[in-house]
Amino acid sequence: MDLQLKGKKAFISGSTKGIGFAIAKTLADEGAEVVINGRSQESIDKALKKIKDEVKGAKITGIPCDFSSPEEIKSLINSIGSVDILINNVGIFEPKPFEEISDADWQRFYNINVMSGVRLSRAFLPAMKRQDWGRIIFISSESGINIPEEMVHYGMTKTAQLAISRGISETTKGTNVTVNSVLPGPTLSEGVREFANVKEGERESVEKEFFNEARPTSLLQRFAEPQEVANMVAYVASPLSSATNGAALKVDGGIVKTAF
Repeated sequence: MDLQLKGKKAFISGSTKGIGFAIAKTLADEGAEVVINGRSQESIDKALKKIKDEVKGAKITGIPCDFSSPEEIKSLINSIGSVDILINNVGIFEPKPFEEISDADWQRFYNINVMSGVRLSRAFLPAMKRQDWGRIIFISSESGINIPEEMVHYGMTKTAQLAISRGISETTKGTNVTVNSVLPGPTLSEGVREFANVKEGERESVEKEFFNEARPTSLLQRFAEPQEVANMVAYVASPLSSATNGAALKVDGGIVKTAF
């Protein structure tokens, strides 16, 4: 299927690996001009090489930015100029008992996971409205609905993203700009491999234990692949999704036990 992304410019925060990388590669493969992002030039260069090796003729560049720094975000926004598609993907997570989550931890998670998307959306939305076309997508999580007891601070940020996404969408009424959230379930990115201690050749046994104990409501009963999430994001980023606005779209393998 042609997603009609040729000529569109997309920026994906936190896109040198995992879900963000899969989204960048998919959009590049669809003909979009893609700008990726990581914290270091080294990580960007590795990701760029990999995508260019796998996607012939990919139009892709990268800009480093530490999203804990408002100054670096401002510099990044100035460097990019404008985009047609904004994917707010950057995020951090860590398991920590609630009683041990410090004020600094709460602030750090909120600043990176929530304010990154707020700052980028605030910067790029006006031009999207002026040209009467644009896509903003927040990569939230099923953890924004099912708050994980081992990561309450992370769950809080993912719930906040849902509220912000829906609120921004209300400002696009009557335009061809849409703002949506995508909620992945447990996805086998590099970070999740470390978190779930998935070693080479042990995926099946780890998956069985993880979904029996930590995510028993999953209908999929396995980790999703980053590409499976990227497929949904690419569609929502495309002109084909024109009637989808203000939505929270689950790619959670059925973990959340509601139909909506």
